Amino acid sequence: MARSDLLLSIVRAGATGDRAALRSSVEAAVAEERSKNHHVLADRLQRALSAVTITPPANVASANSQSGKDSIIETVPRRRLEELILPLPVSQQVKQLIEEQHRADLLRAHGMQPRHRLLLSGPPGNGKTSIAEAVAEALAVPFFTVRYDALVGSFLGETNTRLARLFDYARTVPCVLFFDEFDSIGKERGDSHETGEIKRVVSFLLMQIDRLPSYVVTVAATNHAELLDRAVWRRFELRLAMPLPSHDALAAFLDRQFETWPESAGLSANTLASKLGVISFAEALDFCQTVRRRHILSLANRELKDILREQVELWTSRVIATPDALRPSEAASASKQSKRRPKTAIGRRRRTSKTL
Repeated sequence: MARSDLLLSIVRAGATGDRAALRSSVEAAVAEERSKNHHVLADRLQRALSAVTITPPANVASANSQSGKDSIIETVPRRRLEELILPLPVSQQVKQLIEEQHRADLLRAHGMQPRHRLLLSGPPGNGKTSIAEAVAEALAVPFFTVRYDALVGSFLGETNTRLARLFDYARTVPCVLFFDEFDSIGKERGDSHETGEIKRVVSFLLMQIDRLPSYVVTVAATNHAELLDRAVWRRFELRLAMPLPSHDALAAFLDRQFETWPESAGLSANTLASKLGVISFAEALDFCQTVRRRHILSLANRELKDILREQVELWTSRVIATPDALRPSEAASASKQSKRRPKTAIGRRRRTSKTL
């Protein structure tokens, strides 16, 4: 029997033996194999050891694993990367990460590890969650979304304990571990308004991310990159910005929606993109779905293009939230317009009061 097969058989047989001794022996073997640059064998041993450790006999329940599972929502990924309309740099780099994961054995044979940590930042509704799900679909692994409501505790040290259980569970199987709204847990530790407990949580979180094996792809998304701790950025090999879609990207997205409609829209996707203005993909999808709902409820008594025209008129009177980011050309235009605006009476009164 080859040495690799012998070692693996020892690991698998350890389910009925002394687990502590087994772990010690195999970890020593893993370290020895890595020192010889036998990374493929070392990774196989480590995975087999994790399977034995985390999957005990039926009469011995693993409380930590179950507690860790309570902190995530597991879903079957269905979104495909080909379905997303992404900026070219983002699309290329995500594809590179997927390729590295698929060909991880080749990289490890040469002493390299595939990249497995991805940070996405930008305004909401532009595809950050979709990218995380698409990566899981491309790798054919489970998609784990972290539940902060089950993770963050009110007692001292409770959040760190739950974090430890979460990461212990994530290590049991290749997966995509997704942290949405990452700024809520990865906050800047230098903020004087934050408590010491939050700072300890951030430090522990970063340590746990560092310890994750490369077969666990960690994806973090944030709408407020400025709130993240500076050390967070270094933990992620890929840091990608997800801005609001360009006019062409929005038109391409709307054209895909038109293809699913039973009737002609009566205007081009390019024209509709101009009328809708600066919006996210999520807002564009909401608009298109509203048009379809009105058409369905009309029981075909109204043409779809008439409903679309009506909804475009209503769109101009909607409540507009201040966007976190504009496209560069539009941001410059908005800045110029604000400078040209005449000073209001309120503004004059404020300056007068300061002078007095």
